[in-house]
Amino acid sequence: MWELRHRGGGGPGPGGEAAAPPREGEAAGGDHETESTSDKETDIDDRYGDLDSRTDSDIPEIPPSLDRTPEILKKALSGLSSRWKNWWIRGILTLTMISLFFLIIYMGSFMLMLLVLSIQVKCFHEIITIGYRVYHSYDLPWFRTLSWYFLLCVNYFFYGETVADYFATFVQREEQLQFLIRYHRFISFALYLAGFCMFVLSLVKKHYRLQFYMFAWTHVTLLITVTQSHLVIQNLFEGMIWFLVPISSVICNDIAAYIFGFFFGRTPLIKLSPKKTWEGFIGGFFSTVIFGFIAAYLLSKYQYFVCPVEYRSDVNSFVTECEPSELFQLQSYSLPPFLKAVLRRESVSMYPFQIHSIALSTFASLIGPFGGFFASGFKRAFKIKDFANTIPGHGGIMDRFDCQYLMATFVHVYITSFIRGPNPSKVLQQLLVLQPEQQLNIYKTLKTHLIEKGILQPTLKTDGCCGQLVSSSKA
Repeated sequence: MWELRHRGGGGPGPGGEAAAPPREGEAAGGDHETESTSDKETDIDDRYGDLDSRTDSDIPEIPPSLDRTPEILKKALSGLSSRWKNWWIRGILTLTMISLFFLIIYMGSFMLMLLVLSIQVKCFHEIITIGYRVYHSYDLPWFRTLSWYFLLCVNYFFYGETVADYFATFVQREEQLQFLIRYHRFISFALYLAGFCMFVLSLVKKHYRLQFYMFAWTHVTLLITVTQSHLVIQNLFEGMIWFLVPISSVICNDIAAYIFGFFFGRTPLIKLSPKKTWEGFIGGFFSTVIFGFIAAYLLSKYQYFVCPVEYRSDVNSFVTECEPSELFQLQSYSLPPFLKAVLRRESVSMYPFQIHSIALSTFASLIGPFGGFFASGFKRAFKIKDFANTIPGHGGIMDRFDCQYLMATFVHVYITSFIRGPNPSKVLQQLLVLQPEQQLNIYKTLKTHLIEKGILQPTLKTDGCCGQLVSSSKA
């Protein structure tokens, strides 16, 4: 705390801060603290720059956020204890958010993409705002402006890559977009380079080390928010079910762990989150696996959820129509001997995706919470209860999505490792943007390859003009 500095004999420092106590090897009033102006300036520079020596107790406390609970809820719950009041506020707001989530799912894939982008921007804002509040007294030049500029650059790069991959047929019809896509990476690099140069030009004396800390702060925040939200959208294009089951599993685990911990919690789980208990952790695990298995069964029945999301240029919209893959077709599985005796059945029918859902649910309940523990450690480091006060009873958007980012990365890695094969539709889109000579070359190469593999059989027919035999092929 700042009182420790006063007890050390230091007076107020620049910006109203308490001065640091004398360093090791320096005595108050000794040779190292003469009254010369140059020595004082050097000491000030050291105090501003030497952030490595600061401990957690040196971090200024951020003022608590205002309570944004609606007045109607406050009046309705005024007679309850704070514990039960928080229970009801969290419960009501949770049901409200889930209802809005269902509405957005009904509105389609494009609205889900906008939702992911909105959450990403809000999470970035909450983390950057914490940095600004903690170091506000330093008055860093261009800090927030450059942070938002880098967010724009990184989003331009990632979403440009998505447009190039999934909207090739649409891009082909627009000459201006063709230019932007062809030189997309160069443009992205030029935009980032401009921000980099602006950062270097903004460096000023007494703030060097702190400015580089904030530069790293911004880039780590971008890595956490933008990269992960891009992976969420990539998962969504594989089929809405790869978006819904993982996200709903994390939500289910969060709710179930809270309920089990609230009613049965006795044994603390981790010091970073004193309210988390082993009872809640274990109860959340079993609840999440069961929920994921049932949700996978229900969603696998509908093309709307299992078909890859594709953009159709003829109707100018996203479509989810396909012949479901084997992953979403009922299969018969033989039961182990001990289950045969219990269930009195030889086999059971289920979707293969339900087996994958067990892996997704297990990760959501065992590893996913570590995203929350990481966020708890971050908040403790800066002496804040929540990232923001956006949602009454829940905190900020980042407080609700801290586990989702780990989940998004796992799902993407899982799909690319165990599920995804070559995508004919994506290959065809890439072929259509090639020049006619290149397309013809690929056609001839593919035809020769299929003949060599015996898939196409060459046949001979007579040329009517010259009476010569020419080779042709047919399947």
